[in-house]
Amino acid sequence: MKHNMGNADRIIRVLIAVLIAVLYFTNTVSGTLGYVLLAVGAIFLLTSLVGSCPLYSLFGITTCKAKRLQ
Repeated sequence: MKHNMGNADRIIRVLIAVLIAVLYFTNTVSGTLGYVLLAVGAIFLLTSLVGSCPLYSLFGITTCKAKRLQ
C-alpha cells in the first residue's frame, strides 16, 4: 500500500480516535451510536498507523508531501 496521508492528517485522526474512545468509555455516548463511533475511531486509528486511507486512494487524494527527485 502506498502512503497517502501526511503527518498532520495522521495526528488529527489519532486525536479524533482518542476523543471518541474517551466519550465512549465515560458513557457520554452509548448504544448503537457509541458502537458506530467506536468503529469509526478504530478505523481512524488503524489508517493513521498504516499511513494509508483506502478512501483517499479511491478518490486520488493525497495529503503526503511529494518526494523530490534529485
